[in-house]
Amino acid sequence: MLKMIHGKVNLDSARTRMGEAGWPLPFPQVLEYGPPAHGTWNIVHTGMLIEGAHQIYVCAGNCNRGVVLTAAEMGAADRFSHIEIMEEDLWNGRMEELIIEGVDDILQKLPCKPTAVLLFTVCVHRFMGTDLDYIFSELRSRHPDIMIIDCYMDCIAQKDGIFPSEKLRISMYKYLKPLPRREKQVNLIGNDLPTARTSEMMQMLMDGGYKILDLADGISFGEYRQMAASGISIATHPLGKSGCEQLSGRLGMTALYMPVSFSYEEIEEQLRRLAQAARLPVPDFAALRGQADAALCRLKEEIGDTAIAIDAAAFSRILGLAGLLLNHGLRVVRIYADAFSEEEKEDYLYLKEHYPQLELYPTMHPDMRLMPREYPEKIIAIGQKAAYFTGTSHFVNVVENGGLHGFDGIVRLCGMIAEAGRQEKDTEDHIVRKGLGLTSLACP
Repeated sequence: MLKMIHGKVNLDSARTRMGEAGWPLPFPQVLEYGPPAHGTWNIVHTGMLIEGAHQIYVCAGNCNRGVVLTAAEMGAADRFSHIEIMEEDLWNGRMEELIIEGVDDILQKLPCKPTAVLLFTVCVHRFMGTDLDYIFSELRSRHPDIMIIDCYMDCIAQKDGIFPSEKLRISMYKYLKPLPRREKQVNLIGNDLPTARTSEMMQMLMDGGYKILDLADGISFGEYRQMAASGISIATHPLGKSGCEQLSGRLGMTALYMPVSFSYEEIEEQLRRLAQAARLPVPDFAALRGQADAALCRLKEEIGDTAIAIDAAAFSRILGLAGLLLNHGLRVVRIYADAFSEEEKEDYLYLKEHYPQLELYPTMHPDMRLMPREYPEKIIAIGQKAAYFTGTSHFVNVVENGGLHGFDGIVRLCGMIAEAGRQEKDTEDHIVRKGLGLTSLACP
């Protein structure tokens, strides 16, 4: 580990309070640190959701390490290949040939033909001006019976523009071909984890006789192609919104964005829009609000003034979650986040005004590697990174929204927090597992 030679470290740059936090970046963007909490999904995990698909990465050996290990750790090495770029490939003018012939060679050697190929190019292809249009056109003409999907591991786009994980969720649905409409069929687009069947959204659709197609729910490749016939597509995660809108616009579907929210008003508005689009009855909102309020009251009674920390890898709306818990008398003391979502501006302003002393910590600032990983009292963490940085064994092991949604999601989360307060987990064992929720790596 690198250390300053004078031995002094000023940790003030790695913490602030809500009242002083800037928008949307509460901390300066500097050299980054990667904490060893690996439950979130990456592009390898997400791409594997397409049944029978084979992933091919074209990159240098150092770039390949992470994706190779991910495929191996999830037991999917047989669905993963790579074409390694050597230094001479950067100047010999044969990059297009390398990729085309490399993919051909891989496909010829596979024991069975894949349903689709997710071909990932990387940053260096941008720098070189590689003719990607020609590459994919040639590969599709050579392999018309395989869905060739253009994907991108261009990490230089992590801070600006469309994230690679968002691009992937666009590409995964871009080559579905038009089919006759099935009005009683709905797509869920861009999820990594299946949405709980107990949620109001799912209950409404199932009670209305709708067939629900979601890659995260383990559908077959044939069902995946049938997604083109749906009348409605729904995105519940911000990273899936663009893919949902583009698929819907191209095939004439109704697109609904129903992100995981902790605002009663927003949840109700989402369900009204779903009811209108799918011609379904509106649920009893008063009863649903009552159930959520009752769950929050029970949680307060059980854990009292126990401290709570939340991290941004757990939910896409952590500021809204913090506000909900604080407004119901629960003691949220810390939030771990490197940036705020544009969708949370209202929640940011509310917390800034009403809870200015709420502590904020980054997860990737290099000083966090030296921050004491402990808390002076019992604390319940929501998310793996919050558990790691506070050193607690009482935590809710959740990433990517955990499949929770709506009022039901609030009720279920309250139960998970209460259980975390009662039972301890082996933090070190849990946080090193990649892709929480995968069947091959499921955590208790």
